[in-house]
Amino acid sequence: MLRVRPLHFTSRTDVWELLLTELGMVRTENEPGWQVFDAGSGRLALHAVPDGAAEDGTTAFAVEVGDLAEFARRTNLSARDAGTTPAEIITAGHGETCRITAPDGFTFLADKAVHTAQCADADPALAVVGVWFTEDTASATRTLQHIGARPRPVPDADETADFTAKNGGVLLVRPAAGTPRSGLGFEYDGGLEPLRARLASAGFEATVTEEAFGSTLHVANPDAGFGADHVPGAVWVSGRRPMG
Repeated sequence: MLRVRPLHFTSRTDVWELLLTELGMVRTENEPGWQVFDAGSGRLALHAVPDGAAEDGTTAFAVEVGDLAEFARRTNLSARDAGTTPAEIITAGHGETCRITAPDGFTFLADKAVHTAQCADADPALAVVGVWFTEDTASATRTLQHIGARPRPVPDADETADFTAKNGGVLLVRPAAGTPRSGLGFEYDGGLEPLRARLASAGFEATVTEEAFGSTLHVANPDAGFGADHVPGAVWVSGRRPMG
């Protein structure tokens, strides 16, 4: 199995809990300092950190798998022709996990899923999106193929690449200068205006804008002004427009 499950660090867990709930997500894990929310497709984990911590407001690119050893074996087998072994089982602070290392130096974790079933009460139109920003989009694309992500058509044959995970969620590769980094967003397979109205009624500043390939809902980021300087001012929800 493969499911998208980014990890977001925040000192504003209460506001994030409200935002995710209004987006249609359902909390499925709740431990001190740790919460997991299911969307209709994919999950998002919240990790509480002190206000002003270096990671406050940042997101770590991450996925969930069923069996760590089998996932690592299949990933390295897929990458064999490229002469790389990107997957390594390690022991992290939260226990055993699989670390993926890409040629651009970007690393992310594949954790064993605590529960494999997606919450049936979550909004089926909402998907969690993990973004990989890098100068080396070609190697990032190959790495996601090695872990078993499924390519999906994109509107232009440029340096972008879109993937879906078998068990839910979306992974995007986007070109960006500088050190590789991760980003967080959502997709919505439905009208964005009713979603905007729902968020606004809950006290969130939200606007819908028309962009090159569809509409995007921009919601005021709960971490803006509280996290690091590079924390984006908005959380985006793009309207799903199938290609091809």
